[in-house]
Amino acid sequence: MVDQPTPLERFVQGILPENPVYRQLLGLCPTLAVTNGMKAAVTMSCAVAFVLLCANVITSLIRNLLKPHLRIVIFTLTIATFVTIADRFLAAYMYQMSKTLGPYIPLIIVNCIIICRCEVCASKQSVLTAASDALGQSIGFALALSSIAAVREILGTGMFFGWRVLPISWPDWVIMVLPPGAFLTFGILLGTVNWIGSYRSEKSGNR
Repeated sequence: MVDQPTPLERFVQGILPENPVYRQLLGLCPTLAVTNGMKAAVTMSCAVAFVLLCANVITSLIRNLLKPHLRIVIFTLTIATFVTIADRFLAAYMYQMSKTLGPYIPLIIVNCIIICRCEVCASKQSVLTAASDALGQSIGFALALSSIAAVREILGTGMFFGWRVLPISWPDWVIMVLPPGAFLTFGILLGTVNWIGSYRSEKSGNR
């Protein structure tokens, strides 16, 4: 049997080495759509973290009962249950944010990050490992969304979490809070991450 990563390895890998956005290029729809402000990005990150953690734990608990031909259906139904809880919670207690995020909360149901982790980790490993994997991937996802949102909000509005951080005289780059700004920021940050990874690999190889 192939050795599976330990809980600590799963946790650490999800943050940077296997970052769901910058390394696996998963969940790009919400990544590009809700990162024009930090508040929306953090709220989306929390919703995904809740769903991913709950889905991974439940999937791991029932992993020995899963039938190969039904596993994707079970994953989807499990994820949909917790997405509904998150969606109703936001609608009840954070109505304005719920309206801001619009359909992107319900679309967590088909988020490839969550289905991928259920298949790759939770359906094969213990509850502790599945939970560690979910936490690592959630932190990685939050870091990715926050980094993009920070650049877009600061350059686009001169603010950070709604607080002004740039001088009033700073000309707002309106394009940064529009769809083209999302692609531009993501492309630059993705290129930077890849360059750093390549540089570190070359440096390690020359030792």
